[in-house]
Amino acid sequence: ALNLVLGGKADSALVRHGSERALANATFNIPKEFAERFDEKGIISEDGELILTRTVNKDGKSKAVASGSAVSASALQDIAEELVMVHGQAASQTLTKSSKHLELLDLFAGTSLDDYQVALDATNELAKRIKAMMSAGKEFERKLEALREFAAALKKVKPQAGELQELNDEISRLNSVEGLTSTAGNASSIIENDESGVLTQLGTARKALEKAVALDPSLANLSDQLNEAFFEVQDIAANLASYLSDLAADPGRLEYLQNRKSELNKFIKQHSKSTSSDSNLALHELIELGANLDNEIADLEGGDDRIVELENELSALQQTALTEAAKISAKRIDFGSKLSKAASEEIHALSMPNTNLVVEVKSGATFSDISTTGIDEVNFFLQTHKDGPLVSIAKGASGGELSRVALAIEVVIAMNEEIGTYIFDEVDAGVGGKAAIEVGRRLKALSKVAQVIVVTHLPQVAAWGD
Repeated sequence: ALNLVLGGKADSALVRHGSERALANATFNIPKEFAERFDEKGIISEDGELILTRTVNKDGKSKAVASGSAVSASALQDIAEELVMVHGQAASQTLTKSSKHLELLDLFAGTSLDDYQVALDATNELAKRIKAMMSAGKEFERKLEALREFAAALKKVKPQAGELQELNDEISRLNSVEGLTSTAGNASSIIENDESGVLTQLGTARKALEKAVALDPSLANLSDQLNEAFFEVQDIAANLASYLSDLAADPGRLEYLQNRKSELNKFIKQHSKSTSSDSNLALHELIELGANLDNEIADLEGGDDRIVELENELSALQQTALTEAAKISAKRIDFGSKLSKAASEEIHALSMPNTNLVVEVKSGATFSDISTTGIDEVNFFLQTHKDGPLVSIAKGASGGELSRVALAIEVVIAMNEEIGTYIFDEVDAGVGGKAAIEVGRRLKALSKVAQVIVVTHLPQVAAWGD
């Protein structure tokens, strides 16, 4: 029931056969400092009292309520460790795992990893960024190399806007010199023929209309228009004559133009990413791209400098993380000594007068030694007689002795904690006689600072209850 109200897994098997639901309630007295922390999680206590209710329906669906307000099971789990600590028979077995030793020492020391975690997260985040930049380094190099190649080609080819169209036009013209000479020559002849050409006829008409204007001034406007037409046709005739004089078969010019066109098309094919089939448009896009090419190359070339800059920043962050880890190490070493002394005294009281607990903290010195918990490795050892060798807890105690060592450590840690309720579930397994009386005595001492609930089969332990 307690597991359920503290956010444990809901199971339809908890519902009594024939019933619609199972209901579990627990009422806690909450210290003021706890109430403020719980409020932040959306769990409100009233007048120092917190009532937790968990309902499980026969279909397995559950609902959690804290002092009348619905909350999530995960919210209950968040506060569970601050309300109740449960120690069972398995506690002595978990004590044989070195990973548990650091956790217990931090619990005893009240170690906060918040500042360290912030520094480590910032370090790891920056390291990921640098790694991503370096892993993409080859891609940057490929892009930079492509841009440099494009810049060199652009400098060599020097394409001009509209150049390809002009080339095509001129090539087409040179390929059609004979036909153009015939057709354009015929048009020129029609305009400029001395006897019947357009200019001759317009000149005759122009003179006749000028005479008519003398008789009727209203024709002056038409006469002016005809004059303009005459001079326009005269310009056309001059330009056409010039065109025909330039229009000569020029194999050398044609070859140059074709080579230039081939060069431009090759340039487009190698460097254009345009999806358009219009070569003129593709060339125009490449020319525009070339306008910002120097800046783009400069940006990419600065990539290595940026990585160096970030690596310097990373070194500073790593040092900050190491500094925070060193502070934690110093605290662990200090409290490791205190835990060794206090737990050893408890072990002596539990009928193991010659056995001492030794907490060893080994600290790293470089960032390569760092982990999510700092730079420390914590191990609990037993010393079964004065000046004796240190042996691991797993090898240095029998089952019953291991239970007493676990209890001694838990009692010392519990005395240091602010948790209101401790539940000891058969932690005295394998213990008897005088040792059992001492187990009861230690639990009774703990009950002076917290609520202690004990499940036991030993009358020597149960006798201490009230």
